[in-house]
Amino acid sequence: MAKPVNHSDTRQQLLRAALKHFANSGYAATSVQHIVDDAKLSKPALYYHFKDKAGLFQALVHEAHDERYRLLCAAAENNAGIRAQLEAALTALFAYFRENRELMRISFATMFAAPGEVPEDAACAEKCERNFEFVHSLMKLAQKNGELDNQFDSQELAFGFYGTANFHLVGHLVCEDCQPDQLTAKRIVELFLAGAGPKLDKVKKQTKVKK
Repeated sequence: MAKPVNHSDTRQQLLRAALKHFANSGYAATSVQHIVDDAKLSKPALYYHFKDKAGLFQALVHEAHDERYRLLCAAAENNAGIRAQLEAALTALFAYFRENRELMRISFATMFAAPGEVPEDAACAEKCERNFEFVHSLMKLAQKNGELDNQFDSQELAFGFYGTANFHLVGHLVCEDCQPDQLTAKRIVELFLAGAGPKLDKVKKQTKVKK
């Protein structure tokens, strides 16, 4: 009797093989034949799960954005207060990036690709906006609860934090020696919440000493 085919395993084999080639050779230089040869599967198996090579690429990029969103939601749900939520979110994102470096590399590269370098709609603009708006919603709630003041509007705060976080994440992709961790997350959040400028009471004390 023939052994039943596990379609879930087959799909994952194809995704792993595709990720390897997309990350190392780029989308244009990767062929369907490269992918099925590496996965030790047939072209019909690939076309059973994905419409074409573009479908494979899009599935990988969508997975990256969806997992980032899931981690953000979990951090917000499992922690109270903006400081704890942001620290938990960054710590989880850093861990995910360390474990999925190739996937995140093609995900970030896709956002800056020239027309024709990657499939249309691969940049996942809607999912990028969804992830940003979730962070934005945390900032609005924190302002409403008095955890953040109103010196800046909530969107400015979201851009400030999200931009800093993405800078560290891209740095991890560019430099393998850069390994952001929980301590990095705490320092980023501390800088975001406290700022780098001297505190007013400290400035007053220093002024009195000089006099």
